[in-house]
Amino acid sequence: MFQIVRKQTMAKGTIVRNDVSAPKIAAKVRPGQFIILRVNETGERIPLTVADKDSFAGTITLIYQVVGKTTALLRSLNEGDTIKDISGPLGKAAEVENIGTVIMVGGGTGVAILHHVAKAFKEAGNYVISIIGAKDKEMLILEREMLAISDELIITTDDGSYGQMGFVTDPLKKYLEERYDVKLVYAVGPIIMMKFVSQLTKKHNVKTMVSLNPIMIDGTGMCGGCRVKVSGKTKFCCVDGPDFDAFEVDFDELLNRNSLYIKDEKESLLASIR
Repeated sequence: MFQIVRKQTMAKGTIVRNDVSAPKIAAKVRPGQFIILRVNETGERIPLTVADKDSFAGTITLIYQVVGKTTALLRSLNEGDTIKDISGPLGKAAEVENIGTVIMVGGGTGVAILHHVAKAFKEAGNYVISIIGAKDKEMLILEREMLAISDELIITTDDGSYGQMGFVTDPLKKYLEERYDVKLVYAVGPIIMMKFVSQLTKKHNVKTMVSLNPIMIDGTGMCGGCRVKVSGKTKFCCVDGPDFDAFEVDFDELLNRNSLYIKDEKESLLASIR
């Protein structure tokens, strides 16, 4: 059992932060890695990337958006309640080194994943420019935390209710046109966002890594549910990723695969609250 020691409701109540007691995972997890949890005995397995950790306290931070039955069930738990199973750390950690100027781009709940990686790049001595975006001001998360680990922070909202109006690709385009010292762009968020980021950075020949979020079941490469096409070859995100060279990812195929169960997720969520 893994106890929830802190719960914070964010972004209109649809995004939740849980700090969970998991000393062994906290001691080993590295930026970019994820866990798979099961809320109770009859629950399904879902992957969540670790947004942060506190090795001293023995806790890991999980941030998720309520989109289906399992995340709704997870949201119903309060501080002091327990999650039955958490397995991890899983996946390959992000490759972090001191390379100079890096631009970290995050959209929606992808900012949670971005935070842990951006923090590592800052600690490695890089100049970190962060661009984070959301649909509107109320859906923006981790602004204060990203500000603390960034040399520059740009915020965008689709409706212009906060920060710059537009998408994360707008300030990214400006940076790439005005700066010639950018060594890496790291992006995580909606698949379509990562696709457009990679199209933009490819024009400027700037190395770009993306953290992918395909459908995943076991997290160990056994089921093949998280397969993605990279350089024309099938890769399993759980063991080969989740980070991949953005220029080699078939984003269109990934979009199609991730849309397969949207209807089922909504129906399952509705059935659970009737």
